[in-house]
Amino acid sequence: MKLVHQKLVASRPYRCLLLVSLGLLTYFSVASLSVGHAQPPADAPVQETPPTPVSFRSQIAPLLQEHCLACHGAKKAEGGYRVDNFQELQRAGDTGESPIPQGEEQGAELLRRLETDDESERMPAERDGLIAEQIDLFRRWVAEGAVFDGADPATPLLLVIPPLQYDNAPATYSHPLPLTAVAFTPDGNQVIVGGYHELTVWDAATGQLVRRIPNMEQRIFSVAISPDATTLAVSCGEPGTEGEVRLVKWETGEVIGVIARSGDSALDVAFRPGTDELAVASADGLIRIIQWRTLTEVRTIASHADAVNAIAWSDDGTRLVSASRDKSSKVFDATNGDLLASYSGHAAAVRGVVMTADGTQVISVGGDNKLHRWNVEGAAKVAEVALGGEAHRLVRNDSNIWIPCADHRVRRFDLTNNTVTLALEGHQDWVLSLALHPASGKVVSGDYAGNVRTWSLTDGATQQHWLAKP
Repeated sequence: MKLVHQKLVASRPYRCLLLVSLGLLTYFSVASLSVGHAQPPADAPVQETPPTPVSFRSQIAPLLQEHCLACHGAKKAEGGYRVDNFQELQRAGDTGESPIPQGEEQGAELLRRLETDDESERMPAERDGLIAEQIDLFRRWVAEGAVFDGADPATPLLLVIPPLQYDNAPATYSHPLPLTAVAFTPDGNQVIVGGYHELTVWDAATGQLVRRIPNMEQRIFSVAISPDATTLAVSCGEPGTEGEVRLVKWETGEVIGVIARSGDSALDVAFRPGTDELAVASADGLIRIIQWRTLTEVRTIASHADAVNAIAWSDDGTRLVSASRDKSSKVFDATNGDLLASYSGHAAAVRGVVMTADGTQVISVGGDNKLHRWNVEGAAKVAEVALGGEAHRLVRNDSNIWIPCADHRVRRFDLTNNTVTLALEGHQDWVLSLALHPASGKVVSGDYAGNVRTWSLTDGATQQHWLAKP
């Protein structure tokens, strides 16, 4: 069976070349000769500016993350040494030698291992050593006292490192991207699509590109709009490497916050009704609840054994439902994160979930090509409907559930009679994403081949379609 994540991981990222031109050096050099300031005597001592102290967060932690963590982390600690946070970096390994000097200690085992010519001892092991400039950073940092400039020495390296500022995406794409995220703008006139390190915004009526929002992670997995329509929450990441949610001021496109950072992709995000909280589903198996205005984490829910693919709130915001690669769907109390129900009736990964309007039932879909309807009370199944292919994130509108499917169709499921009442055809590849705009009567869907289609919410008639490839 084809899995969407296999195809996504197989795709090759674009390369972006940033060309910078400097043309003012000569002007300022000549101009400085004509300024009538007194010159210092020829024998006056030169005042050297002291070098800026080396930053653990910005300079040392990224090197440890890239070159050392694979062999010296929590799960694998060669020689008893761990570098996954500053607190562990201070502890001696099996030899009893501290990686960095403690108190009156003079030696630095970390430096010795980086500098030695003995390949049996040099770190990183079985790889080329660090270049001279990188080793010099470590040397200066140790000489300055090996200062930790973060908030908590126990914080994982990935979360200590400041969020990256990403280069702009290429002006034109060499090939389209799988569209794992689509959303309507608040007025319904434009469609937001996940691109490569960016969001692209398209005119819903004409299919023309009207705006690009840069500074995103490599891949975009979902986009949600805050209840006051001022802020986008963009779940993104690089699979198996890092993930996060970027908060974007819609008016300007400025990234105003980065939250829910982890070592794998953030796959879904949802604003909690009536509050300033949002939930983030991540490939690391965790659900994080964040106060998005203050950028503070409220709680972490660790109930799934594998990636959490999708999440949804009940209409009143009192319950949260999740879909996981571990073949289960779960319901949690929104106030304290307590588990209320766990449904294990799926035979494959669960990709999409939504709750009924009264919050008493869940509709879930996934890799078993079936729609499951079940009660929160007792997690008992009440209906099962075969679909034509693997289904992805669900969207509910009144008594209808809209389902993007891998058999190239979008289906509308009627909750009143448990039947599929409409199948929208037109896509030529897996349909991965979908959004509704009830006020304007529109549906938008995106597929693996990069195509966007808009439809009528009432009868499913095609309104517009285009290839979302700048």
